[in-house]
Amino acid sequence: MDALSNAISENINYLLTIGVADFIDIIIVAYLIYKAIWFLRKTNSYSLAQGLLILLVVLWLSEVFKLTMINNLLRKAVELGLIALLILFQPELRRMLERMGSSFHSGKTASTTVMDTAINQTVLACRDMSASRTGALIIFERSVKLSNIMSTGTIINSDTTAELIKNIFYNKAPLHDGAMIIREGRIAAAGCVLPLTQSTNLSKELGMRHRAGIGLSEQSDAVVIIVSEESGSISVAMDGMLKRHLTDPALDRLLHSELIQEDNEQDRRNIKNLLKKLF
Repeated sequence: MDALSNAISENINYLLTIGVADFIDIIIVAYLIYKAIWFLRKTNSYSLAQGLLILLVVLWLSEVFKLTMINNLLRKAVELGLIALLILFQPELRRMLERMGSSFHSGKTASTTVMDTAINQTVLACRDMSASRTGALIIFERSVKLSNIMSTGTIINSDTTAELIKNIFYNKAPLHDGAMIIREGRIAAAGCVLPLTQSTNLSKELGMRHRAGIGLSEQSDAVVIIVSEESGSISVAMDGMLKRHLTDPALDRLLHSELIQEDNEQDRRNIKNLLKKLF
């Protein structure tokens, strides 16, 4: 009983020594663990994670049972494995760093009026293309720049109008098979080629447009609109997730929510309130 009381007392004394720096340290480590799990889920690397876990367990057991030769071999394998992982996941790591970096710098953003007009015109175009079952793939660029994707298509640099969008995706137009990119409220390029998603958990109903839209949303923070040529259904892909069968009002609300930024003062108040709750 005394031993239990002493253990509880020691733990309480230890908790009392935790300061603000320790709390921040714990939050950062928890965030890194969460991002590691998220990364494995996004890249469908469960088998790889299981293999790494088994390797680490065997390494620990070899240390416990003093299996010197096996331990040394496994340590070398782990060192080489880390380098191999960096090479294997180089594209994913690069994209993740790009997204992190883009969130720390403030680039030029479209005015609310220009973006609002672009959204309204896009919704009108999607409504008409849905009714006529005209396939379309429209991308709203956000903080992660898509210049490399734009280089695969034709530069447009025009105001966003419903008529121009419908003309570009008219099934006999030369650029209708590719994707359109809207940057800062203006049509920047069309006929662009997108990377396909590597996910194997998608419905068989989804065609190449949907797979391309999801693929780009996995690699950037873009908002991707897909109009199905087969059914006329309107979908939106964001962060690797697909929202299907959207109505015109639902599409309008979603685009305004995601693309019209709130006032900076409101953002500062939210951050201040969060810090108050934490500390």
